[in-house]
Amino acid sequence: MDNLFDLEDKNIDIAWCPGCGNFGILKVLKLALAELKIKPESLVLVSGIGQAAKTPQYLKTNMFNGLHGRELPVATAIKACNPKLTVIAEGGDGDMYGEGGNHFLHVIRRNPNLTNIVHNNMVYGLTKGQASPTSRQGFKTPVQVNGVFLEPFNPLAVAIALDASFVARAFIGDEEQTVEMLKEAIKHKGFALVDIFQPCISFNKQNTYSWFKEKTFYLKNHDYYNRLAAFEMAVKTENFPLGIFYKHPGKKTFEEGIKVYEADKTPIINRMPNRKKLEKLIKEKR
Repeated sequence: MDNLFDLEDKNIDIAWCPGCGNFGILKVLKLALAELKIKPESLVLVSGIGQAAKTPQYLKTNMFNGLHGRELPVATAIKACNPKLTVIAEGGDGDMYGEGGNHFLHVIRRNPNLTNIVHNNMVYGLTKGQASPTSRQGFKTPVQVNGVFLEPFNPLAVAIALDASFVARAFIGDEEQTVEMLKEAIKHKGFALVDIFQPCISFNKQNTYSWFKEKTFYLKNHDYYNRLAAFEMAVKTENFPLGIFYKHPGKKTFEEGIKVYEADKTPIINRMPNRKKLEKLIKEKR
């Protein structure tokens, strides 16, 4: 493993509970990045708010930690300014699908060439156990004392319905399979969603490691280029399929559609400002 991604400093205080699934996600992400030989200086990790959003703090690379649910527009802008970067936006299910739900919908439409990793533990862990958008019906919390009665948000079905170019689901209890899915997502050209089941051992006593193990199965003989077949798998909610659900290669990315790159492929970040054009713009009467 590239030691630039492998933090062994014993003085680092990792703010997760012992046994948290976030440790596993940090491990598999480092493995995937190292195996793909992605240089730390060419990578940007973007996160919002939450336990999952702390992940970039534990890797030696570029990072942007912003507002709750706002990682996707920031990641899109970073990729647009410098398409040569590998950009990964990550956060929890509440952060990404709740506060960031509207951004999630529209980033799929834009199709920037970035990877979206979602730590899905079906609860708000940072704020002590409230129901999240993916919480199961009947799940009792200190706030939902009679149990959740709302229908859970189904991110994979939504992504496939909107024709996202890559959709996958993993379980952090299966590290080897998760590493391979992350590698495929990062290599994919276009928006790639990887929803990762990861238990919150402190505030979700229902959806545990053993529960996820019992309730999941891997897709077999699945044609992930078949959108209808992918959607059929995505709406299964009694037992959850794992694997790559859908791929739509060849879709035009957001960066490819930006007019500023039509004649000149130089990243915007590397261009010198044209003072004459700026002065003309400032002086124009509106």
